[in-house]
Amino acid sequence: MVKKNEELTADALLSNIIEGIRKVKGKEIVNIDLENLENRICRYFVICHGDSNTHVSAISDSVDRQMKEKTGWSSFHREGQENAQWVLMDYGSVVVHVFQKAFRDFYRLEELWADGNMVRMD
Repeated sequence: MVKKNEELTADALLSNIIEGIRKVKGKEIVNIDLENLENRICRYFVICHGDSNTHVSAISDSVDRQMKEKTGWSSFHREGQENAQWVLMDYGSVVVHVFQKAFRDFYRLEELWADGNMVRMD
């Protein structure tokens, strides 16, 4: 666990977030590195999906659990948990998007942020 006054790097956040997604079998995990984009809102976007609203909730809950247990961090902002079609979790330098497959296909964030360096994680 990270000490309270210790700063976490974006890469350390990213690693724990990916682990939280993998623990409950989040699908098609993509990391988009936005570092070289001029108007970026964070360092990394992490995108994945689940098969149902229950699976999306389980993925986002697993990420929260992993982050609290391993880093002591909670998300700064979280929305979409009520209907679990698209849950957004903001950890500052890393923003996580957990979709149901149909909503991921509709919004196509990977295409929207295609100028970033995209890495498929699974």
